Amino acid sequence: MLTLSVTACGGSGSDSDGSGGETGEAGKGSGKPAAAKALPVESTARKATWSSRDEAHQLKIAPKRLARGTAADLKDVQLLDDNLKGTVPYYLTVSYTNTGSSALSQPTPQSNFTITLANGTPGKAISLWNSNTLATEPSSPLPDDCDKGGPAALAPGDTATVCQLVMVPKGEPATVAYTDDGGDALLWKVGDGKGDDNGGNLLPAHQTAASLWKDITTKGNVPIQVTPKSVRAGSLADLSKFELSGDQKKLVPYYVTLEYRNTGKETLLPSMDDGVSMLTAAGGEVPPTPLIDFSTSAQGEGIDQCRGPVPNTRLKPKGTLSLCTVHLLTKGDRPAMIEFTAEGKKAGTLMWRAN
Repeated sequence: MLTLSVTACGGSGSDSDGSGGETGEAGKGSGKPAAAKALPVESTARKATWSSRDEAHQLKIAPKRLARGTAADLKDVQLLDDNLKGTVPYYLTVSYTNTGSSALSQPTPQSNFTITLANGTPGKAISLWNSNTLATEPSSPLPDDCDKGGPAALAPGDTATVCQLVMVPKGEPATVAYTDDGGDALLWKVGDGKGDDNGGNLLPAHQTAASLWKDITTKGNVPIQVTPKSVRAGSLADLSKFELSGDQKKLVPYYVTLEYRNTGKETLLPSMDDGVSMLTAAGGEVPPTPLIDFSTSAQGEGIDQCRGPVPNTRLKPKGTLSLCTVHLLTKGDRPAMIEFTAEGKKAGTLMWRAN
């Protein structure tokens, strides 16, 4: 959660179609926030956990409204984080009900929410504080009163409705996500949940694409073709013979299989699984979890459900092979994007939808 400074109170602007443009005149000079463009979002209430002072509280929580603003909305806000420049303000209104037996003091579960793009890139939830102590403007400078705080307290059975400001990279959002303090992820679709293709950079799930990999002998770049074959959920029972940490035992394994074709003239050591990663719908980046099975090394490293490279083998020119990587995800989360980063000079990154 980031805190930004409101340097003045004034009207905010919005472009006429709510497309997230940099300029807009609606509401300017009126002392009232401009209307932001509402987006369809799932609103099913779900059980959640929120913690305060190391005490877990039980809630029922749901998004109620999501609206996209413009950069003009924040013309009086000093962005303290350079990484937020070029992002788009979204106003996420959420409701939460205290389903526990004790009152909540200064509850802020809205700060556990974020908004993610189709490729798993998350936004950043921020709060605002007013540095202009002499301001007399009575109305909120942002749509949906998104610069206001939540309730000071929430009694058992009571419900609060609060707006959270989230700065999101440009693109069409796909998911509203809540990081549960109990360890799980809660997800709600924005629209159809597909978002956009990130300007053509997010490839369809099984599309073949060209890349490079470095030959271990010559150190030269060898052209390859990469094709995602499958993304499958597994079971922790699949990993029973491996020693997992307590936190890992709370996660869900997913198996990502990519096929590689050597289109060059050099033989390759099949280490391409080192270039694989995953982004999730909740905004997490999940690299592969190494699983070296010495007892079945002839079949390749890993497990029966997901085999990696076979030791002492090579990928010859015009040859193909498939390698599988294991990724451990938080319960409730799901894969959003599979990423392959090339190795060598002029290395680039390929991104595919996970489904």
